[in-house]
Amino acid sequence: MSELSTKPYLIRAIYEWCTDSGLTPHLVVAVGKHTRVPMEFAKDGQIVLNVSQGATRNLLIGNDLIQFSARFNGASRDIEVPIDAVISIYARENAQGLSFAVEEEGGRVDETPSAGAATSPSPDDEPPTPRSKPQLKIVK
Repeated sequence: MSELSTKPYLIRAIYEWCTDSGLTPHLVVAVGKHTRVPMEFAKDGQIVLNVSQGATRNLLIGNDLIQFSARFNGASRDIEVPIDAVISIYARENAQGLSFAVEEEGGRVDETPSAGAATSPSPDDEPPTPRSKPQLKIVK
């Protein structure tokens, strides 16, 4: 029997933490041939998706695939993201979350989180802008 990946469990944990804390969970996804996302919003081979309860419908974070419906420019779209294509999940308000190493074109993923933040931001830190790339910190 093959070993189960920890990645979908970690994604679900950060998602639940964001939801319980009143924060907005965002996914950074590597766009590839197996991802079904609105390509007009992708930039540099990646797309950032708001996966909060208010922004999605029928969200399912499975062990192999993340599926949901969301509105883009007023039109409902069905989204499918392979777990292997997830680069990071973080809270928009404070940039805390987990980042995963991804090979080219959403290939195999290193299962160990490469960055995460578990401390509260200092008063000097500015929260990231909604359109900016996530700023994750390594905590030792």
